[in-house]
Amino acid sequence: MAPKRVVVQARQEPVQPSFFKAAYEEVTSPENRSLVTAAGLFAAGVAFLHSSWSEILLPPV
Repeated sequence: MAPKRVVVQARQEPVQPSFFKAAYEEVTSPENRSLVTAAGLFAAGVAFLHSSWSEILLPPV
């Protein structure tokens, strides 16, 4: 009688998320909320100071 075949399943390694998905999950995690908020406010401040709206801050001549 022929020996029975033993089916060996290959180990399935966990699939690593893509770079963008991992970055999105890190940015949106509750641990990083304060850092993301600070970076966003800083970027908004720089954009405001670089725009023509920053003339509002100049004293009248």
